[in-house]
Amino acid sequence: MRPNYRPQRHRKGCRFCANPDKYTIDYKNIRLLERFIDDDGSIRKAGKTKNCRLHQSHIALAIKRAREIALLPYTAN
Repeated sequence: MRPNYRPQRHRKGCRFCANPDKYTIDYKNIRLLERFIDDDGSIRKAGKTKNCRLHQSHIALAIKRAREIALLPYTAN
């Protein structure tokens, strides 16, 4: 055994892939979308949110739609 051996951790999967019935991505669901926006108003990266690439693109599109119809602000207040 190597002296600096560390077992690899299992990465948590995407919450949308794990529970498709519980979580649905919709531009009207502001409470869910606010989880994926930083304090400065930018969309968080997929690595920080632990989302898969497909669902991260759906989230980004929903946030952009919500911003367009003034449900979410473009910048932080």
